[in-house]
Amino acid sequence: MTQVLARKWRPRTFAELVGQEHVVRALVNALTQQRLHHAYLFTGTRGVGKTTLARIVAKALNCETGVTATPCGRCAACTEIDGGRFVDLLELDAASNTQVDNMRELLENALYAPTSGRYKIYIIDEVHMLSRNAFNAMLKTLEEPPQHVKFILATTDPQKVPVTVLSRCLQFGLKRIPQEQIRNRLQHILEAEGIRCDAAALPLIARAAQGSLRDALSLLDQAIAHGGGAVAQDSVRAMLGVVGQDHLYSILQALAARDGAALVVEAGRMAELSLSFDAALQDLASLLHRLSLAQAVPATVGEDDPDHGAVSELAGRFPADDLQLYYQIAIQGRSDLGLAPDEHAGFTMTLLRMLAFAPAGQGAAAEARATPRRTDAPAPAASPKKNRDEGDWQQVVGQLGLSGMARVLAQHCELVSRDAARIELRIARAHQHLLEGPFQQRLKAALEQYFGARLRLAIEVTQDAGSSPAAIADRDRRERQEQAVAGIERDPFVRELVEGFDAHVVESSIKPSSSTNGKP
Repeated sequence: MTQVLARKWRPRTFAELVGQEHVVRALVNALTQQRLHHAYLFTGTRGVGKTTLARIVAKALNCETGVTATPCGRCAACTEIDGGRFVDLLELDAASNTQVDNMRELLENALYAPTSGRYKIYIIDEVHMLSRNAFNAMLKTLEEPPQHVKFILATTDPQKVPVTVLSRCLQFGLKRIPQEQIRNRLQHILEAEGIRCDAAALPLIARAAQGSLRDALSLLDQAIAHGGGAVAQDSVRAMLGVVGQDHLYSILQALAARDGAALVVEAGRMAELSLSFDAALQDLASLLHRLSLAQAVPATVGEDDPDHGAVSELAGRFPADDLQLYYQIAIQGRSDLGLAPDEHAGFTMTLLRMLAFAPAGQGAAAEARATPRRTDAPAPAASPKKNRDEGDWQQVVGQLGLSGMARVLAQHCELVSRDAARIELRIARAHQHLLEGPFQQRLKAALEQYFGARLRLAIEVTQDAGSSPAAIADRDRRERQEQAVAGIERDPFVRELVEGFDAHVVESSIKPSSSTNGKP
């Protein structure tokens, strides 16, 4: 019977372990120098090599050639550990043995000398699942175990391990394995197995594994079965529900043209193909990242790149700030996908959100943006509203149609300068927190719609912004309050009460009227 790849290709030496060089280096040095600790704790997500590493350490400690960083793999101890038959290696799954009785039985057994090995090794997997009483029972033995006993603990959640246990262990954090290393390992295994594979299929599996080599090997087994003995790109895409680049390019083309109907149609096509919308948003964010890199550092997209033409063309159709906005919406939409009525609705709403927050005039100016132009050249006329007089900034803010925090941001800014392609504002340092989040982008979009032209928005943080609409309104409010208080104090009846009955005026109770005549 065929053995699954994850077991057949499990590393048996430190040299075969992939992606954990920092841990391997420390353990190899400790073994070489005979600086052995009595308890080790390996932490990390699933499938990164915690129990595999524990078994290699067990072989290094019990190899018949002596304690070594390079166990022979041929002696009785090494072969029995590899086969799971070594009597002095006890593996305990804490998830199914959580009670204190299990721990007491294990610790009582630890008092006896090893039967055939040099050390008695206890590997406790998912140690964080032990009960509080079980942890308490093992503390003393864990701190001062017999000379012939070594503990190797493994967990995916070290935060749940009591600090009293953590302080008694030598800790090693295993990291997620990079995609490139997973891809190289899969390619090596397929070549050794003599299985035909499309080069473009392996990155798809490596990315879907999310840093877990065991998951990658399980997916590889599935891909071989799905492809009838071969690993083909189309077969892997269908198996994983991965979105093809053509769908993503169509989505970005529709965004550039501000074509909402095309966005909805493309989302419907993806739903008919049963594609993963979570993966679609992940891939869309990755593509937006590539477009941003192509704009900032064109050399990152070489001419030998098969996507060079499409990426370069799309990078020229979007301003840099639009790409940043779309990227933020894509990753936020992915986190919100589980809250949507269904994934198709959540994906469609994410695309429509990109369309809704896209700066006004984007579709009309898309063709012009595709061709680079001088930044000091006047902006192209996008609509008749370009000739509108900007007038008073306070009046402009009142007509922008903003709401919420974006309106608050506009009200606390004062106009410094504006030309055909750029508007410069400044905001007081006390209100610079309003610059966080998407509020700047919403203000920029509203200004472009108001003036009917593409604009670059720059907001400078200064000590004071005394000419902002909010500051002007505040001064007006104070003046009207002072006038109202003065009007009350001058009132004959009020003065008679103050002078004749020792009364006093509670200024906080006086509210000016909404009229502008200064009377309360």
